[in-house]
Formats: sequence, C-alpha cells, structure tokens
Amino acid sequence: MSSEGKPDSAAVTIYTDGACKGNPGVGGWGALLIAGERRKEIFGGERETTNNRMELTAAIEALRALKRCSEVTLYTDSNYVKQGIESWIHGWKRNGWRTADKKPVKNTELWQALDELAAQHQVTWKWVKGHANDPGNERADWLANEGVKEALQARTK
Repeated sequence: MSSEGKPDSAAVTIYTDGACKGNPGVGGWGALLIAGERRKEIFGGERETTNNRMELTAAIEALRALKRCSEVTLYTDSNYVKQGIESWIHGWKRNGWRTADKKPVKNTELWQALDELAAQHQVTWKWVKGHANDPGNERADWLANEGVKEALQARTK
C-alpha cells in the first residue's frame, strides 16, 4: 500500500465460481483474474466438500494469487459469499463466530481466511447471475468444473 493507503497496483477484476457433484460430494473451484491485458486462470478441487466451501475457496484462492495490494472488483454468483462477507461476517465476529441463534458458523476457517485476505485489498463485491451468459462467470464456471475433473482423477489414482 502506498503511504496514502491506496493500492499500489492497477485494478483487478476477478470472477469466481464453485461446483459440486453431489452436495456434499466431489467439488471444484475456479477463478479468472484480469488486470489490464493480463489474464490468469486458476482452479482446484476436493474429493469431499460442499458447494458453499468451493464458492468460498474460489474467492480465497483468487485473492491469495494477488502479489500486492490491489483494487479488486470480485464477481461471484454466490449470494452466500457476497452476503456473508459484506453483512453476516460482522455479527459472526462480534458473536465469537456464532450465528444469531448461537450455533457455530459453518466454514468458519474459510470465512476467517477470506476476511483476512480481503482486508489486504480494496475489494468491491459484485453478484452476477450464474449461467446467464456473462463471459467472466461462464469461464469461472468452466474452471470450477475443471477442478471437479481434477479431483475425480485424483480420486481414482
């Protein structure tokens, strides 16, 4: 960060998505990062997971891939991720990672990682309708499904 507290690098646009075959089941996550003319694609998968975990992991890994403090616009088709990081997380932290009805927050370790990574950047969270022909979201979905394939291949080895 600069001395004025502004990002040192150009703006980055990120599209993220998660996929799961069965819920729980084999899952994958994918992210498309765009900075100017540069594009980076990342994906991965897990053998036994949930769709929500993969949606969170996609955002975490995308932010983790950034090398310096950035101004980020992150698109997700998951209301769980967008609402969780923008609204619900404040109450969870205040309540010791418990929900309003005093139950433990699901995926706490992922929420904590996402919160920590998001704090290192200036992130604007945007919701995009999934499977609605948005090119960035469609690519993130494709990458997430590549993560599923990778996890399935690892499962059979």
